[in-house]
Amino acid sequence: MPIEIRILVYAAILLLVHIFAEGHYKTKQYGKQWNVGARDEDLPPLNAVAGRLGRARGNYLETLPIAIIGLLGVVVAGKNSDMTALGGWIWLGSRIVYLPLYWAGVPVVRTIVYMISLVGLGFVLWPLLMAGA
Repeated sequence: MPIEIRILVYAAILLLVHIFAEGHYKTKQYGKQWNVGARDEDLPPLNAVAGRLGRARGNYLETLPIAIIGLLGVVVAGKNSDMTALGGWIWLGSRIVYLPLYWAGVPVVRTIVYMISLVGLGFVLWPLLMAGA
């Protein structure tokens, strides 16, 4: 199995971590009845941690489709290489580091880590962009 596919499996697991971390803190704030209910009621704003975890999940979901397209794309096109694998690991590793940084409310470093993840995506996408050149 190409390493790029394995990276996507780990990316799916990381999405579950995001979902469950956010859900845990929302349930902690709003209660178990909210969690199992229809969630129709108006609620007070989320506390800082739950809010940050929700924004971190949203941010992850912004780059996950790009990673999926890139990582699957290089495999399907037969353009996967050590560079695309490295790019995938850079992206995934950065996204793993990003979550606790956002969770803890660490500014600046979190943004730098996000930018590093985009560099990783560039490594993955580059061969697809150059395929027709």
